[in-house]
Amino acid sequence: MLGGSEGSRMDAVETLPWRGTGEAPLDPARLPRMRGLRPLKRWRYVGVYGGRVQLCAGVVRIAGAPQSFWAVHHRDGGVFRERTVLRKAVGLDDGTVRFHGRGVTAELKLVPAGERVAVVSRHGAHPVWTRKTPLRVTGELTIDGVAVPVDAPGLQDDSAGHHARVTRWSWSAGCGTAADGGAVTWNLVDGLHDAATSSERTVWVDGVAREVPPVAFAPDLSSAGDLRFEVEAERARHDRLLVVDSAYRQPFGTFTGTLPGGVVLREGYGVMERHDVRW
Repeated sequence: MLGGSEGSRMDAVETLPWRGTGEAPLDPARLPRMRGLRPLKRWRYVGVYGGRVQLCAGVVRIAGAPQSFWAVHHRDGGVFRERTVLRKAVGLDDGTVRFHGRGVTAELKLVPAGERVAVVSRHGAHPVWTRKTPLRVTGELTIDGVAVPVDAPGLQDDSAGHHARVTRWSWSAGCGTAADGGAVTWNLVDGLHDAATSSERTVWVDGVAREVPPVAFAPDLSSAGDLRFEVEAERARHDRLLVVDSAYRQPFGTFTGTLPGGVVLREGYGVMERHDVRW
């Protein structure tokens, strides 16, 4: 529910979207499992976007039913492995990520490395919440018995809400170095939390967050505005379940060009994504 009194809750709904670094007008921990016919969707995604290793891990729950996934792109070793299962098979708590399978084991520590940004927006009939946190990720992967140290930047996405039955978005997240040497992280989206202002679109430079203007994604995910993308490996899946139909592409790769807001990249690593879901 929305925090505060009934009157303040209604005021908060009427003034959405909201963006800030403090307490949001929607408490994701207090959302009911169902709101009318709309089930609660909740997910945590961690992406690691480094020059040697890129990976992601996540847990999604729809009305409490879990799905877990992970993918590892070892750029130095030319290895790509992934796994998705309809149960909780990823340990993804505050500060740690653990998963294993298909010859891969991960033990990683997550440390916030910049300003957290939270956003509450309307989506269909109901408000939905997200929070993005830049990270420093350290630890170790083991791939086919070979240890691979990890020390790279990343991004954590925590989201919850009673999203509309049909949801479509294009998304990009990544990390790198600006032309002037600053450490850069970005989160760009079209289709969810994408209002002209008070959106989740953010570029962090040396940990400082700045909202950036809307951006157009190429249909083939080769670009987002003036940011260009080269695919190296890809997650893709289409789940047709009883009440959920979810199709997505999430390629890993490298970025060049200019981020919205005018930050020119010297180098960049990360993902693009297109997700089309009925849930």
